Amino acid sequence: MAKKKGNRVIIKLKSSESGHVYWSEKNRKNDTGRLELRRFDPILRKHVMYKEEK
Repeated sequence: MAKKKGNRVIIKLKSSESGHVYWSEKNRKNDTGRLELRRFDPILRKHVMYKEEK
């Protein structure tokens, strides 16, 4: 029996200034576009923009 696809998917958030990556979940139904969040980058030790990647 096939399993139904859920609305929640795991996404990869990559730093715009370094190679650091965060993994997170988002609701595909509520957030149809790509996420952009301001998060802390431990490599640079400051807050930078993180963008969703495939």
